[in-house]
Amino acid sequence: MEENNNTQEAITEEDLAGVIQIRRDKLDELTKEGRNPYELVKFDKTHLSRQIFDSYSALEGCDVTIAGRMVSRRIMGKASFFHILDNDGKIQVYARREDVGEDVYAEFKKWDVGDIIGVTGFVFTTQKGEISIHAKKLTLLSKSLLPLPEKFHGLKDPDLRYRQRYVDLIANPEVKDVFKQRSLIIRAIREYLDNLGFLEVDTPVLNTLAGGATARPFITHHNALDIDMYMRIAPELYLKRLIVGGFEKVYELGRQFRNEGMDIRHNPEFSTLELYQAYVDYHAMMEITENLYVYVADKVYGKRTFDYQGTEINLDKPWARLTMTDAVKKYVGLDFNKPIEEVYKDAKAKGIELEDGLSWGNALYTVFDQYVEEFLVQPIFILDYPVEVSPLAKRKKSDPRLTERFEFFITNREMGNAFSELNDPIDQRARFTEQARLREKGDEEAQMLDEDFVTALEYGMPPTGGLGIGIDRMIMLFTNSYSIRDVLLFPTMKPKG
Repeated sequence: MEENNNTQEAITEEDLAGVIQIRRDKLDELTKEGRNPYELVKFDKTHLSRQIFDSYSALEGCDVTIAGRMVSRRIMGKASFFHILDNDGKIQVYARREDVGEDVYAEFKKWDVGDIIGVTGFVFTTQKGEISIHAKKLTLLSKSLLPLPEKFHGLKDPDLRYRQRYVDLIANPEVKDVFKQRSLIIRAIREYLDNLGFLEVDTPVLNTLAGGATARPFITHHNALDIDMYMRIAPELYLKRLIVGGFEKVYELGRQFRNEGMDIRHNPEFSTLELYQAYVDYHAMMEITENLYVYVADKVYGKRTFDYQGTEINLDKPWARLTMTDAVKKYVGLDFNKPIEEVYKDAKAKGIELEDGLSWGNALYTVFDQYVEEFLVQPIFILDYPVEVSPLAKRKKSDPRLTERFEFFITNREMGNAFSELNDPIDQRARFTEQARLREKGDEEAQMLDEDFVTALEYGMPPTGGLGIGIDRMIMLFTNSYSIRDVLLFPTMKPKG
């Protein structure tokens, strides 16, 4: 059996072993002849494909040197056309036997689609108008022992794409563009915050306590100390310690780890931005949130409207604002300004079953969480969360059942969370104690009592605003990505077998 080198044909499971053996035989032949295709330690390039396209008028007729993966080939006797895929895209190469030499051309005909090749030649345009390189020299830089997916653009199975991202990036070059955009977005986030005078910091990923969020942690073991430790679920408590210590504006961009479910919005490890600013409240955090999204949109894309899965999202300011009680009244028709007994009665009349014995705050949050989010498509701040679900936020003076907290929503999903931070150590200890009680009753997501953080608050923390934003969901919006796995290079996958 011979592998067809002229075009990338479909390869069945039955043929795959034979194709792989052919490639290994070619490698053995090269090695025996003293031409190990893996021995080169470097290759000096002069250009990337995009540079050649962008500067064609200046480069026409000039020699260039490129390198990349051969992703298609068409052999026509004494001449061949093939395409090289590099960091920026694809470019066509024309190779003639009389130009590269008879021996080299004979060897080239044995190379395979997928091999890494270096090309030196002059820039020209074919009769069909395609900017190309007329090869003078060809160099095999690395041998590919496995065939690329069928017809190069054939890798469509999502599971395989996520497991073998390296193949996905080769077979679906548009995927690479998503991650280039990710890099630009994160760079713009840093630029925006740095311009505001925020200081980027790093805080521990391994914690002796899991705190700063309501989530189930991953547990690991430190051998030298012989203690269990937790992968962090949020950097919040450490960042607020820095506010106590005298830094007035800090932020951290980093990974969090939560031992929870996996779906199109959730991955066990994910990226967040958390920032804290002294002497401001959650209204200042709303302003930062709006301005950050607009800054990224303007800087990276030059526009403020984006298509997300068929819906146009407009990021122009100001974003809508609605309290949680008003949102429930507007979208569900339940008025939580009534006594809780009447709320239960009205809920039952609407076919909404609430667990017996819920507090006013827990009942409000339950209805919001289950029945309101589906309506929150355009950017909106939902304000004033119940104290029961906000153990780190400051109470509202006008209604101590509520806190100065907001979450903002876009495309029916929560994108970020912010507080006027609780800085009363006595209140904080009481809330931690209640969380610990819930944990003892079996709530694995309830927060732990962090004595050192309470001690930090006892030294005094100024009034502070804090904000956390899910970076992956933000990038999903800007890149029109359906699943969080589409914006993570290597998402968590269950091992095969």
